[in-house]
Amino acid sequence: MPVATLLPFTATPSRKSSSPTSFRLTEKFILLLVFSAFITLCFGAIFFLPDSSKLLSGVFFHSSAVETNTRKGTDSDSNIAVGTDEKILAKIRKDHEKALVEAKDTLQKRPDEIKQDIQNEKDKVLKEGLGKGGKDDDNLPVIEYVRPPGATGHEPSDPETKERREKIKEMMKFAWDSYKRYAWGSNELRPVSMQGHSSNLFGSIKGATIVDALDTLYVMEMYEDFEMATEWVEKNLDFNVNAEVSVFEVNIRFVGGLLSAYYLSGKEVFRKKAIQLGEKLLPAFKTPTGIPWALLNLKSGIGRNWPWASGGSSILAEYGTLHLEFMHLSKLSGNPAFAEKVMNIRKVLNRLDKPQGLYPNYLNPNSGQWGQHHVSVGGLGDSFYEYLLKAWLMSDKTDEEGKKLYYDALQAIETSLMRKSSGGLTYIAEWKGGLLEHKMGHLTCFAGGMIALGADGAPEDKTGHQMEQAAEIARTCHESYARTTLKLGPEGFRFDGGVEAIATRQNEKYFILRPEVIETYMYMWRFTHDPKYREWGWEAVQALEKHCRVEGGYSGVRDVYATSPNHDDVQQSFYLAETLKYLFLLFSDDDHLPFEHWVFNTEAHPLPVIKKEMTDTDKPNQLE
Repeated sequence: MPVATLLPFTATPSRKSSSPTSFRLTEKFILLLVFSAFITLCFGAIFFLPDSSKLLSGVFFHSSAVETNTRKGTDSDSNIAVGTDEKILAKIRKDHEKALVEAKDTLQKRPDEIKQDIQNEKDKVLKEGLGKGGKDDDNLPVIEYVRPPGATGHEPSDPETKERREKIKEMMKFAWDSYKRYAWGSNELRPVSMQGHSSNLFGSIKGATIVDALDTLYVMEMYEDFEMATEWVEKNLDFNVNAEVSVFEVNIRFVGGLLSAYYLSGKEVFRKKAIQLGEKLLPAFKTPTGIPWALLNLKSGIGRNWPWASGGSSILAEYGTLHLEFMHLSKLSGNPAFAEKVMNIRKVLNRLDKPQGLYPNYLNPNSGQWGQHHVSVGGLGDSFYEYLLKAWLMSDKTDEEGKKLYYDALQAIETSLMRKSSGGLTYIAEWKGGLLEHKMGHLTCFAGGMIALGADGAPEDKTGHQMEQAAEIARTCHESYARTTLKLGPEGFRFDGGVEAIATRQNEKYFILRPEVIETYMYMWRFTHDPKYREWGWEAVQALEKHCRVEGGYSGVRDVYATSPNHDDVQQSFYLAETLKYLFLLFSDDDHLPFEHWVFNTEAHPLPVIKKEMTDTDKPNQLE
């Protein structure tokens, strides 16, 4: 087809020009277009190709160092050229030495660390490109990831300690491999029947053991298993379910586990999943007081409380154990709603009268009034007190309100609940309507570690006194283990009717792989380095291996006073998250997850201290 027919407003092919040697109008137009394209291409290459500025400089201004050195001139010009040469050579040598050092450092890193460094550089470039307040594809703020110190540790120098630590890692590997083999993707494992198990606490969310174990795998440097778990989370962890879940359990295990995995590894998938789940939990706070429901349907957003709880009440240990995770959710998402929800809980509690300074276990979310006046530092109450202290520590000791609430509560516990048996064992009783029940639960045994952790900040020079209390509670809880046939602790033990630290009721004699006693040993070892705490921990290891290890994993037992174990056929997810992690840290050096940089949530998921210089706004409210 003739070109002219493609171009509007041109002369017809039959029309002739006035001169035989001149171009027709159509040909002139085509030549003009070609010439314009050529000029545009040339200038585009100069201005937009890499190093175009250097090209322009060389072509138009002849100012390169090399050309300068080839010019003829006076002696002074020659001296300048020589000086320039020396500077260039010195810079080349300096850059070469720097490159060698960087290469040597890189070669000493593990492949996963190199990959993470590359990803961090990409994130940094992206952040600079987006500018302040930039968002990623998920509408989350771009955050420059910095791994806190002590995510992994060194092998102990003492041969016996090293051997015991390796044994605990082998236990973790066996528990994890058994779960992978028989229950992969299920919430938990039935190690006797070798199949999956799911508690109704998680609704139809799957993978509780995977998420709960993530940070333990990382801390123990089981990186291949960590990568496998990461892949499962990325592809299969789904919160879009029409099911009712426990807000408390999903928060401490799933939200806490995902946050910890993010802070240890820097993998963005964990941050995104944690925030997604956190947003799913926010409707639980839609009550007249803002005290959240215990149970929530993740699809409908409809909540309710446990039917057995006093007068439809929310439970202290449940609504009081959201603070650490929700403060981090606000930090990582840029959404202040998470922090506002948990700070409002404090406001509600601050308005209420406390019987003898104590916090009852039940609070009605509609009326904002206490339910039955039952008080416990064990089940239903325990982690509320833990999170008051840890909120202060996690804020880099800027949350003065949390600090005051904790130490005031501890003083009330000491006055009203802490007692000593005729045999000299210190225990923390339960309070029911003004009457003491001289019973202590396995769950209460965490308090030894809590009191030790807070002793250094105790008011009025009470540090020594509180360390003594912590040591006495640790000894009592050890006795509860030592006085059983299987050398494993019962769910609850009493100090009445002539017995001390012994379970007297059948429904208190079981052991479900709980971590609280081991947790206290770990804290006491860190603060005192008294070798007895490691010995007590090793006693527990031997009992777990002898009585809880079965062909398909680890199982709880129904009666710790029986001569042979009757297994309950459940490997709890917290056995991998807490019990084995605390044992591993008990036999690790103090610089592995050091307390000045990390705070453990109540499921033993380490969360970093939010350093003062890291937060410009959204600090916790100060006590007026």
